[in-house]
Amino acid sequence: MNTVPYRNRLAQVYMLIISALGWAAAAYSLFHLPAIGEPVELLLLLAFLFVCEFYPMPFPKGSSSLSFPVVYLTYLIFGLEITVMLHFISVLLAALINRRPARIVFFNPAQFVLSLLVAHFAYSGVAVLDAATLWPVFVSFLIFICTYYTVNNGIVDFVLLIRPEKYPLTVWAAKTRGELFSFTISLIYGFLLHFLGSQARREADIFSYFFFLSPLIFLSILSSVIIRLRADKQRLKALFNFSSELNKAIPVKRWETDIQQLIGQIVSYEECFLFLTDEKDGWRLAFANGSFQLPEDRYKELDALQQLQQTTVFNKPDWMYAPLSQYFEETVQTAVYAPLTLDSESVGCLIMTKTRTKGFSGEDVQSIATIANQLAIFLKTQLLFSEKEQRMLLEERNRIAQDIHDGIAQTLAGAIMKLDTAAKKISSRPADARQLVISSNDVLRDGLKEVRNSIYALRPMPTEELGLHAAIERKIEEFARNGPGGPAISFSVRGAQQQLSLLTEKVIFSVIQESIQNSLKHANATKIDVLLRYQREEIFLKIKDNGIGFSLYEAMTKAMKEPHYGIIQMNESAAKIGAALQISNSGETGTEIIMRIPKMGLEGAEAVD
Repeated sequence: MNTVPYRNRLAQVYMLIISALGWAAAAYSLFHLPAIGEPVELLLLLAFLFVCEFYPMPFPKGSSSLSFPVVYLTYLIFGLEITVMLHFISVLLAALINRRPARIVFFNPAQFVLSLLVAHFAYSGVAVLDAATLWPVFVSFLIFICTYYTVNNGIVDFVLLIRPEKYPLTVWAAKTRGELFSFTISLIYGFLLHFLGSQARREADIFSYFFFLSPLIFLSILSSVIIRLRADKQRLKALFNFSSELNKAIPVKRWETDIQQLIGQIVSYEECFLFLTDEKDGWRLAFANGSFQLPEDRYKELDALQQLQQTTVFNKPDWMYAPLSQYFEETVQTAVYAPLTLDSESVGCLIMTKTRTKGFSGEDVQSIATIANQLAIFLKTQLLFSEKEQRMLLEERNRIAQDIHDGIAQTLAGAIMKLDTAAKKISSRPADARQLVISSNDVLRDGLKEVRNSIYALRPMPTEELGLHAAIERKIEEFARNGPGGPAISFSVRGAQQQLSLLTEKVIFSVIQESIQNSLKHANATKIDVLLRYQREEIFLKIKDNGIGFSLYEAMTKAMKEPHYGIIQMNESAAKIGAALQISNSGETGTEIIMRIPKMGLEGAEAVD
């Protein structure tokens, strides 16, 4: 059963009831206002209230102002009706100037008025303002402030709980921390107000109010600005992390789930959809967090998304004009459409929705636009990366075909010629024929070995089946089993592991395998150390043994005559991924092979030594 429409209507009815009660109470106070003898003081207090409401401390799902000390001072001096009207007007003006949705314009002033009324009734039953000591006064004040904050937050928490939007415990905790800060400041101000009032030898005037409340106003503005700057900093940090993780995901085939989680760290949404398109396959739904009711056989209708030229927000009044709006849930009140554009061509569209009108702030819309631009660049880079890998695979196939033509094909052709000659000589010169058959047999055995090597080269690499680290560890175990009593081989990894392309993993694995094989065959080493280190700007690989070393010049000379020799193959493989291969050796320290593989951008933590 879909409870979203029911909960939406319940929240609307609840907010309507609160708004009606609060506005009725404000109207009652308006018609029962006492005579105003100090209009200048009232205007000053109204100005202070407005500043506090206009500069609240934002937090998820709401904000908290430092207006309570001004409210309480007004209540003590002028009574309930005037306090209700001043507070009502200040909250209403702040909501109107900030262009808040109509439901907020009606709900917020009513919420504060009702909180003030309940606090007034609780306070009236216990207030002892003419007591000989301050303790009864402080107790009355505590009852007033606790009642006010409890009712105020209870009204808000209830509407957040019954709405369809998620209200997780972490968000509630962040909201509560903000309210506790406001409560603490208000508590301190209330105690100071009563304490200083008991010490005063003359009646307070407008200047006393001004100097007493001025620090509160500055604190309200300062805390609001600081919290907003901190939120902007966190948003920028999340966007930077999003860009970094996108770079890491370029060689990854299945990136959609990780990207979806990253988007959720930047922007709060209820439903999120990413549609992609290309000339070959048409439109597809890359990921969906929500319900989209368009069948795949009608995805042609998604071409309407290509009409969007820039990030666009559709609210409930104009929701019917949004592309494909009829295929989303009926409860959607706000949607942001962010086209993914490359070279003036739309390659996709990111859509986020909420069940509240004007549910996305201006900062949210800017962040969504930035995410869409980053995704467009990511898709373009991934396409280029894929084309590069396909080109390399094609080159590898051509190389294997050339090797077969120049190697096994020539070998078989030579063996066939010898066997033909042997067939002709078998009756007249049987000894020569026998020698030719034996020679052909040796040639065919070598050819069979080459065929097996070619087949092995075409098989999937162990890194594709096991992963890079597991494949390396298994290969080292295989070396140990096949050569008991051989050198001790160690493998260590440092730094935070990063996702690499299949080609990069293949090259790393092949270099390690070839280096260990060379050490086992030629170095007479007793120890081989393999180090793979993930650094901020590169991946560092080192294979070191303590063997007898070899002549690099002789090895390179031999490699020119024997193309399958390992050093040449390692150099060619390293060049394919833009890596630098360095080989150094001596009879005293053994051989050391180092390969440095650059990474695309600054993707990871600090270098780990």
